[in-house]
Amino acid sequence: MIYDSAPHQSLTPTDLEVPLRMRRLRELGIGEEPDPAFDEFARRLTEVTGSPYAMVNFISEDQQYFAGLHAVSKGDAAATPGRVMDRDHGYCPHVVVRRKALVLDDVCDYPRFAGNPVVDEIGIRSYLGAPLIDRTGTTLGTICVIDTEPRPWGRAGLETIKSMAAELIEQIHQREDARKQA
Repeated sequence: MIYDSAPHQSLTPTDLEVPLRMRRLRELGIGEEPDPAFDEFARRLTEVTGSPYAMVNFISEDQQYFAGLHAVSKGDAAATPGRVMDRDHGYCPHVVVRRKALVLDDVCDYPRFAGNPVVDEIGIRSYLGAPLIDRTGTTLGTICVIDTEPRPWGRAGLETIKSMAAELIEQIHQREDARKQA
């Protein structure tokens, strides 16, 4: 991975699989518009983890798109993320390139992640995300939960997010199979 070393700049990894991912997302017909099933999945993620925010995220060359988004109302609508975010904002691009779950109990404990713009813009203090790797081996995107407070996710949080990612991938495969049979 290549990281930009300029101070206070995002340290977003280079993602060489973008063309493959974008082809696969087009084949599946997902990732470019809100999806009620993904919104519902994000809502379940907030319930299961007790987090105020959850996303189903698909990442292109220069942006992230939250096809699934749920925010538990905390009275501060200004802090709710929108559906689109720059690729160098947030932590999901790291999960996609790493192809592994990422647990950040307190993002401020990690110099690589503490300077990310979402810390100030949205107030993110903790992150838990897992890749969505489909049957072709393509990393389609991520699911994640975030909180504005540090959270000790622990082994249970890691296992939960990985299990939920596997569940969503199964749903995506079922959709694909249904589309092929139609």
